This record gives sequence, structure tokens and C-alpha cells, in this order.
Amino acid sequence: MKGVRLTGRGLGAVVLGALLVVLGLWWRYPGVVGMGVALVALVVAGVLSVLSRARVQPRRTVRPRTVQRLGACAGVVELTGTSKRFPVLFDAFDQVAGDVVPVDIPVLRAGQTVKVEYPIPTHTRGLLPVGPLTLNRRGLAGLAVARTVLGDVVEVRVVPRVLPVRGLPGGVRRGHVGADERVERGGTDLVGLREYVPGDDLRRLHWATSARTGTLMVREDADPARPHLAVLLDDHAGGYPDAARFEDAVEVAASLVTVAVAEGHPVRLLTSSGAVDVEVAAGDADASAALAVLAELKAGPAGAASVPIRDLDVVAVVCGEASDLSALTLEASRASVGVVLAVDPDAGISSSGGVLVLRAPDAESLLSAWGTAVAR
Repeated sequence: MKGVRLTGRGLGAVVLGALLVVLGLWWRYPGVVGMGVALVALVVAGVLSVLSRARVQPRRTVRPRTVQRLGACAGVVELTGTSKRFPVLFDAFDQVAGDVVPVDIPVLRAGQTVKVEYPIPTHTRGLLPVGPLTLNRRGLAGLAVARTVLGDVVEVRVVPRVLPVRGLPGGVRRGHVGADERVERGGTDLVGLREYVPGDDLRRLHWATSARTGTLMVREDADPARPHLAVLLDDHAGGYPDAARFEDAVEVAASLVTVAVAEGHPVRLLTSSGAVDVEVAAGDADASAALAVLAELKAGPAGAASVPIRDLDVVAVVCGEASDLSALTLEASRASVGVVLAVDPDAGISSSGGVLVLRAPDAESLLSAWGTAVAR
């Protein structure tokens, strides 16, 4: 899309030129008339200078397309001049979530290629639409500009920050889903089957599958030394008098999920409203699925989602200073290891009904308390 318009300087020159012509004719001063005509002619020349198609090849890229909040993200504009004679002057502007980001383009010489990098603001989680890019080609004396809009709009996903955090406490896996007994050695949660090899414990044979396939199959069980983490994030807007505290809570949840996945633990991420329920199996490469969901999470109405029985190993409840702490503590107490992490200016560590309650004013302090009091 292309359009030509006069700049403020060009409009001023036209008005002044017309005024001089009128006054010169009224006063019968040919010199004044000539000055007015010259100004108007100069503006016309400025418009003509940008009417022709710019001999330039523009290209814009944005990298990376997924970035942590406050992380580095940049757009790159590359312009190649195909003219063999004249330099070209550009002003450029990009749109980022409705805000205008100026791009400083140097003079493009004939046959030259320039590459300009400019920062993309990433202070807000979510999907940021970037574009379209607008190129304004300045004409003679800056009296007119030709606007070219590059219509490509790309999306940058801004995920929560992942902060340094120590690992998880040792879990105590359930012997059977929903059962009360615990096992300290040799997990009994079935996670896979493989063919029998000499030396395997015959007590681990899976007889039903062996009979069906005609091949001895051995069950592979979950290791109770590898805890299963469930993170319950309170996303009730009323729990966070300050919106910045909700960002801290989201970053705490993202950091716990990421470290657990990096260490090979199975993870489940839930929100109290029930809007989010994401499972990451043990051995998955990364926590990108959970981070992508958290990127677009907004605080909303209250809810009462509960951690499923099979995930009651290590449960971390993340909430705000005004959250319903008694109900959330009761939820955490259902787990083998329950911890409540509250983003609260009144920092401290306490215990309630066997649940460790950590309070700190920001995400960094809260995760530091986790490393001191919880992680092994």
C-alpha cells in the first residue's frame, strides 16, 4: 500500500507561496509573486520526487518469536537500494501491540544495503502483534513523503520469566492410584512395558500382557525417588491487590514447572479457575507447552479446581496475599508434600497443618525461600 502526502513543512510552503502570490498581485509586486510561485513550484517538485516507485527492496524479520518477559527481542529491517544514481531517505515506524516504535534508517546510497536492528518491547506477557512496518520516503527538501506499508504482521509470544530455582524435595509416590499406602522403594505406578531379559525380577512380570502377546513382558514402574510435581496457581484476580504480584506468581509457577521438567520429573500445571490443566510427562524435552499457556493467562473470577488424586505427591500452591489461604492450605495438605508460596509483602516461613507456607514480596525472594526451606 502506498500514499503520497505533504509534510508540515510542505503545507507551510504551499500556504506561504499562495499568500505571497495573492499579496504580490494585490500590491502589484512582481518580485513577491515570483517568490510565491517559486515556493509552490518547489512543493510540486517535492511531490514529483516521491511519486515514482522507490528503487529499493525492503525486508523485515523479527527474532525470536518466543521470548521470556523482559527478554531480548528485535526486529531487523534490511533495505537494498537498486537505484544506480540517487540516494534515498527513509523514516520507518513499526507497530507493536498498537504502540509506535520508531526505526532509525540511515541514508540509503545507490546500490547499498543497510541493515537496522531495533528492540521489540517485551514487558507484557501474551501474543504481541508486530507490524505492519511503515516506510516514509522523504522527497525534495522534506516537503512531501511517500508512505509504503509492508503488510506482514507477525506474532511474538512473550512467556513468563523463568528464574533460577533449586530442585524438588523427595516425593513419596502412591502405591496405587487413590490408595493410602506409600512405597519408599520400587515404585508401583506403571509407566511402560518391555520384553523380559534374563535377570529381571519375575515379580515384575505383567502377566495379562504376556498372555495376550505370547511374549514375557516386564512392567516399568515410576521411581519414587523422582517426585511428581503438581503446581496449582491461584488465578483469582481478587487474590492480587497489585497486578504486578500476579506477574510474580505466574513467574514462580513457570520457574517451578521448568526446573522440574528439566530434571526429568512428571509435572502437572493447574489453575484454581480450571482454565489451565497441562501435563508434562517425565522425560519431555522442555516445558514450552506449559509456558505457552501461561503466556496468555489472565487473572479472572474465583474457582475451586482441585489437584487430582494421582498427582498428590509434591504439590506447590502459588497464590497472592489476598488469596483464600485456608482453602489453599487445605488443598496442599492432601499431598505427601505440600507447600504454599504466597506473593506477600509480609515475608516469612511458617507451617500450617503439615503444610509449609512461604511468604515473600516477589518471585525472586519466594524462589529463594523455596531453595532454602524445601528443595533438597
